[in-house]
Amino acid sequence: MEVYQIGPLTKGKIIKRPSAHCRSPYVADVLLDNEIVPIIAHAPALGCCGYADKDKDVYLTIHPNPKLCTHVIHLAHVVEKEITYLIGMHPKSAERIIHSCLTLGCIDSLENLSCIQKEKTFLNSRFDFLCKDKNGNQTIIEVKSVPCGDYEDITQTERKIKDYSSNDVFSKIAYFPDGYRKKKSDTVSPRALKHVCELQCLKEKDPNIRCVLIFVIQRPDCVAFQASNLDTQYKEAIKNAHDHGVEIIPIQVHWDSNGVCFYDKILPCLF
Repeated sequence: MEVYQIGPLTKGKIIKRPSAHCRSPYVADVLLDNEIVPIIAHAPALGCCGYADKDKDVYLTIHPNPKLCTHVIHLAHVVEKEITYLIGMHPKSAERIIHSCLTLGCIDSLENLSCIQKEKTFLNSRFDFLCKDKNGNQTIIEVKSVPCGDYEDITQTERKIKDYSSNDVFSKIAYFPDGYRKKKSDTVSPRALKHVCELQCLKEKDPNIRCVLIFVIQRPDCVAFQASNLDTQYKEAIKNAHDHGVEIIPIQVHWDSNGVCFYDKILPCLF
Protein backbone atom coordinates (compact mmCIF):
# COMPACT_ATOMS: atom_id res chain seq x y z
CA MET A 1 0.00 0.00 0.00
CA GLU A 2 1.33 3.46 -0.93
CA VAL A 3 1.60 5.58 2.21
CA TYR A 4 3.95 8.48 1.49
CA GLN A 5 5.78 10.27 -1.30
CA ILE A 6 8.77 12.61 -1.27
CA GLY A 7 9.63 12.94 -4.99
CA PRO A 8 10.74 14.07 -7.42
CA LEU A 9 14.18 12.59 -6.82
CA THR A 10 17.61 13.16 -8.33
CA LYS A 11 20.38 10.56 -8.16
CA GLY A 12 23.94 11.43 -7.19
CA LYS A 13 27.14 10.26 -5.51
CA ILE A 14 28.56 11.60 -2.25
CA ILE A 15 32.10 12.85 -2.95
CA LYS A 16 32.90 14.39 0.43
CA ARG A 17 31.34 14.32 3.90
CA PRO A 18 31.62 16.62 5.74
CA SER A 19 31.44 19.09 2.87
CA ALA A 20 34.50 21.06 1.78
CA HIS A 21 32.38 24.15 2.50
CA CYS A 22 31.12 23.21 5.96
CA ARG A 23 32.56 20.96 8.68
CA SER A 24 29.17 19.78 9.92
CA PRO A 25 28.69 15.99 9.51
CA TYR A 26 25.15 16.83 8.40
CA VAL A 27 26.40 18.46 5.19
CA ALA A 28 27.89 16.64 2.20
CA ASP A 29 29.17 17.43 -1.27
CA VAL A 30 27.28 15.42 -3.88
CA LEU A 31 27.85 15.09 -7.60
CA LEU A 32 24.48 14.71 -9.30
CA ASP A 33 24.15 12.41 -12.30
CA ASN A 34 25.05 14.13 -15.59
CA GLU A 35 26.53 17.16 -13.78
CA ILE A 36 30.15 18.26 -13.40
CA VAL A 37 29.87 20.69 -10.48
CA PRO A 38 29.06 19.23 -7.04
CA ILE A 39 26.14 20.55 -5.03
CA ILE A 40 25.90 20.89 -1.24
CA ALA A 41 23.32 18.62 0.37
CA HIS A 42 21.85 18.19 3.83
CA ALA A 43 22.58 14.70 5.18
CA PRO A 44 19.94 14.34 7.90
CA ALA A 45 21.22 11.17 9.57
CA LEU A 46 24.58 10.06 10.94
CA GLY A 47 25.87 6.52 10.68
CA CYS A 48 23.31 4.66 8.59
CA CYS A 49 25.66 1.68 8.28
CA GLY A 50 27.92 3.78 6.07
CA TYR A 51 25.27 4.27 3.38
CA ALA A 52 25.68 8.06 3.53
CA ASP A 53 29.48 8.10 3.37
CA LYS A 54 31.90 9.11 0.62
CA ASP A 55 31.42 7.32 -2.75
CA LYS A 56 27.91 6.13 -1.88
CA ASP A 57 25.04 6.55 -4.34
CA VAL A 58 22.02 8.43 -2.99
CA TYR A 59 18.72 9.96 -4.04
CA LEU A 60 17.96 13.57 -3.17
CA THR A 61 15.18 16.13 -3.28
CA ILE A 62 15.40 19.89 -3.72
CA HIS A 63 15.80 21.58 -0.33
CA PRO A 64 12.51 23.34 0.57
CA ASN A 65 14.39 26.29 2.10
CA PRO A 66 17.78 26.42 0.36
CA LYS A 67 20.52 28.44 2.00
CA LEU A 68 23.87 26.66 2.15
CA CYS A 69 22.32 23.33 1.08
CA THR A 70 20.40 23.11 -2.18
CA HIS A 71 19.33 19.45 -1.77
CA VAL A 72 18.38 16.91 0.91
CA ILE A 73 19.58 13.29 0.96
CA HIS A 74 16.69 10.85 1.48
CA LEU A 75 17.54 7.40 0.12
CA ALA A 76 20.59 5.19 -0.28
CA HIS A 77 20.98 3.25 -3.53
CA VAL A 78 22.40 -0.17 -2.64
CA VAL A 79 23.69 -2.92 -4.94
CA GLU A 80 24.42 -6.24 -3.23
CA LYS A 81 25.04 -9.54 -5.02
CA GLU A 82 23.68 -7.95 -8.22
CA ILE A 83 20.43 -7.03 -6.43
CA THR A 84 19.45 -3.36 -6.24
CA TYR A 85 17.28 -1.81 -3.54
CA LEU A 86 16.75 1.49 -1.73
CA ILE A 87 17.08 2.37 1.96
CA GLY A 88 15.30 5.33 3.54
CA MET A 89 17.64 7.41 5.71
CA HIS A 90 15.69 10.54 6.64
CA PRO A 91 14.41 10.29 10.26
CA LYS A 92 11.49 12.65 9.61
CA SER A 93 10.20 10.35 6.88
CA ALA A 94 9.45 7.71 9.53
CA GLU A 95 7.13 10.08 11.41
CA ARG A 96 5.34 11.10 8.23
CA ILE A 97 4.98 7.47 7.17
CA ILE A 98 3.34 6.58 10.50
CA HIS A 99 1.03 9.60 10.38
CA SER A 100 -0.12 8.41 6.96
CA CYS A 101 -0.49 4.82 8.21
CA LEU A 102 -2.67 6.05 11.09
CA THR A 103 -4.83 8.03 8.66
CA LEU A 104 -5.15 5.11 6.23
CA GLY A 105 -5.60 2.48 8.96
CA CYS A 106 -3.08 0.07 7.45
CA ILE A 107 -1.57 -1.09 10.78
CA ASP A 108 -4.17 -3.51 12.12
CA SER A 109 -3.58 -2.94 15.84
CA LEU A 110 -3.80 0.85 15.37
CA GLU A 111 -6.53 1.07 12.72
CA ASN A 112 -9.23 2.55 14.98
CA LEU A 113 -7.12 5.45 16.22
CA SER A 114 -7.37 9.08 15.25
CA CYS A 115 -4.35 11.34 15.63
CA ILE A 116 -5.33 14.40 17.66
CA GLN A 117 -1.97 15.96 18.40
CA LYS A 118 1.63 15.79 17.18
CA GLU A 119 4.65 16.23 19.45
CA LYS A 120 2.76 15.97 22.72
CA THR A 121 4.74 16.28 25.98
CA PHE A 122 4.31 13.78 28.81
CA LEU A 123 6.59 13.68 31.85
CA ASN A 124 9.93 15.01 30.57
CA SER A 125 9.70 13.84 26.95
CA ARG A 126 7.96 14.94 23.80
CA PHE A 127 6.33 12.06 21.93
CA ASP A 128 5.42 11.99 18.26
CA PHE A 129 1.66 11.38 18.45
CA LEU A 130 -1.22 11.45 20.89
CA CYS A 131 -4.15 9.47 19.52
CA LYS A 132 -7.59 8.45 20.74
CA ASP A 133 -9.88 5.55 19.91
CA LYS A 134 -13.64 5.85 19.41
CA ASN A 135 -14.17 5.59 23.17
CA GLY A 136 -11.78 8.44 23.91
CA ASN A 137 -9.01 6.24 25.32
CA GLN A 138 -5.53 7.69 24.82
CA THR A 139 -2.64 6.13 22.89
CA ILE A 140 0.83 7.67 23.07
CA ILE A 141 3.06 6.82 20.11
CA GLU A 142 6.80 7.32 19.65
CA VAL A 143 8.39 6.61 16.26
CA LYS A 144 11.98 5.63 15.49
CA SER A 145 13.54 5.36 12.03
CA VAL A 146 15.57 2.19 11.38
CA PRO A 147 17.88 2.43 8.36
CA CYS A 148 20.37 -0.17 9.63
CA GLY A 149 20.33 -3.90 9.11
CA ASP A 150 22.75 -6.75 8.49
CA TYR A 151 23.08 -10.54 8.59
CA GLU A 152 24.21 -10.28 12.21
CA ASP A 153 24.06 -7.50 14.79
CA ILE A 154 27.77 -7.48 15.63
CA THR A 155 30.65 -5.00 15.55
CA GLN A 156 32.32 -3.94 12.31
CA THR A 157 35.51 -5.66 13.44
CA GLU A 158 33.67 -8.94 13.98
CA ARG A 159 31.85 -8.57 10.68
CA LYS A 160 35.08 -8.24 8.70
CA ILE A 161 36.09 -11.83 9.45
CA LYS A 162 32.68 -13.27 8.54
CA ASP A 163 31.68 -14.73 5.17
CA TYR A 164 28.11 -13.92 4.13
CA SER A 165 28.50 -14.78 0.45
CA SER A 166 25.98 -17.64 0.68
CA ASN A 167 23.38 -15.69 2.68
CA ASP A 168 20.13 -14.59 1.10
CA VAL A 169 20.23 -10.80 0.66
CA PHE A 170 16.69 -10.58 2.03
CA SER A 171 17.43 -12.39 5.31
CA LYS A 172 18.90 -9.62 7.44
CA ILE A 173 18.03 -8.34 10.90
CA ALA A 174 17.15 -4.67 11.34
CA TYR A 175 18.52 -3.10 14.49
CA PHE A 176 18.35 0.13 16.47
CA PRO A 177 20.14 2.20 17.65
CA ASP A 178 23.37 2.54 15.71
CA GLY A 179 25.99 5.22 16.22
CA TYR A 180 29.08 6.54 17.91
CA ARG A 181 29.80 6.04 21.62
CA LYS A 182 32.79 7.20 23.63
CA LYS A 183 32.67 4.00 25.71
CA LYS A 184 31.11 0.61 25.08
CA SER A 185 29.07 1.02 28.27
CA ASP A 186 27.47 4.25 26.99
CA THR A 187 24.09 4.23 25.33
CA VAL A 188 24.07 5.29 21.68
CA SER A 189 21.09 7.63 22.05
CA PRO A 190 20.26 8.96 25.53
CA ARG A 191 17.12 10.55 24.07
CA ALA A 192 15.87 7.24 22.63
CA LEU A 193 16.58 5.50 25.95
CA LYS A 194 14.68 8.21 27.81
CA HIS A 195 11.65 7.74 25.53
CA VAL A 196 11.52 4.01 26.28
CA CYS A 197 11.81 4.49 30.04
CA GLU A 198 9.18 7.21 30.15
CA LEU A 199 6.73 5.20 28.03
CA GLN A 200 7.10 2.42 30.59
CA CYS A 201 6.58 4.90 33.43
CA LEU A 202 3.42 6.27 31.79
CA LYS A 203 2.05 2.77 31.32
CA GLU A 204 2.75 1.83 34.93
CA LYS A 205 1.07 5.01 36.22
CA ASP A 206 -2.08 4.48 34.13
CA PRO A 207 -2.67 0.98 32.69
CA ASN A 208 -5.57 2.35 30.62
CA ILE A 209 -3.20 4.38 28.44
CA ARG A 210 -1.74 2.56 25.44
CA CYS A 211 1.96 3.29 25.04
CA VAL A 212 3.35 2.30 21.65
CA LEU A 213 6.88 2.38 20.27
CA ILE A 214 6.99 1.97 16.49
CA PHE A 215 10.21 1.17 14.63
CA VAL A 216 10.02 1.97 10.92
CA ILE A 217 12.38 -0.32 9.00
CA GLN A 218 12.97 1.64 5.80
CA ARG A 219 14.52 -1.21 3.83
CA PRO A 220 13.19 -4.37 2.14
CA ASP A 221 15.97 -6.83 3.02
CA CYS A 222 15.13 -7.61 6.68
CA VAL A 223 13.00 -10.39 8.17
CA ALA A 224 13.06 -9.33 11.85
CA PHE A 225 13.92 -6.45 14.18
CA GLN A 226 15.78 -6.23 17.46
CA ALA A 227 17.20 -3.65 19.82
CA SER A 228 20.90 -3.66 19.08
CA ASN A 229 23.11 -6.11 20.95
CA LEU A 230 25.79 -3.42 20.99
CA ASP A 231 23.73 -1.09 23.22
CA THR A 232 22.97 -3.21 26.26
CA GLN A 233 21.25 -0.37 28.14
CA TYR A 234 18.76 0.21 25.35
CA LYS A 235 18.22 -3.50 24.71
CA GLU A 236 17.42 -4.10 28.38
CA ALA A 237 15.12 -1.06 28.48
CA ILE A 238 13.15 -2.34 25.47
CA LYS A 239 12.70 -5.75 27.10
CA ASN A 240 11.59 -4.19 30.41
CA ALA A 241 9.17 -1.82 28.69
CA HIS A 242 7.63 -4.66 26.70
CA ASP A 243 7.28 -6.77 29.87
CA HIS A 244 5.42 -3.86 31.51
CA GLY A 245 2.89 -3.38 28.72
CA VAL A 246 4.55 -1.03 26.23
CA GLU A 247 3.68 -2.22 22.71
CA ILE A 248 6.68 -2.65 20.40
CA ILE A 249 5.68 -2.59 16.72
CA PRO A 250 8.36 -2.91 14.00
CA ILE A 251 6.89 -2.12 10.59
CA GLN A 252 8.64 -2.58 7.26
CA VAL A 253 8.30 -0.24 4.30
CA HIS A 254 10.07 -0.02 0.95
CA TRP A 255 10.82 2.85 -1.43
CA ASP A 256 10.94 3.14 -5.20
CA SER A 257 13.12 5.47 -7.27
CA ASN A 258 10.19 7.86 -7.78
CA GLY A 259 10.22 8.64 -4.06
CA VAL A 260 7.11 6.61 -3.26
CA CYS A 261 7.00 4.67 0.03
CA PHE A 262 4.93 1.49 0.39
CA TYR A 263 3.79 -0.16 3.61
CA ASP A 264 4.70 -3.86 3.64
CA LYS A 265 4.10 -5.59 6.96
CA ILE A 266 4.82 -5.90 10.66
CA LEU A 267 8.09 -7.71 11.36
CA PRO A 268 8.79 -10.02 14.32
CA CYS A 269 10.57 -8.34 17.22
CA LEU A 270 13.37 -10.37 18.79
CA PHE A 271 13.82 -9.80 22.52
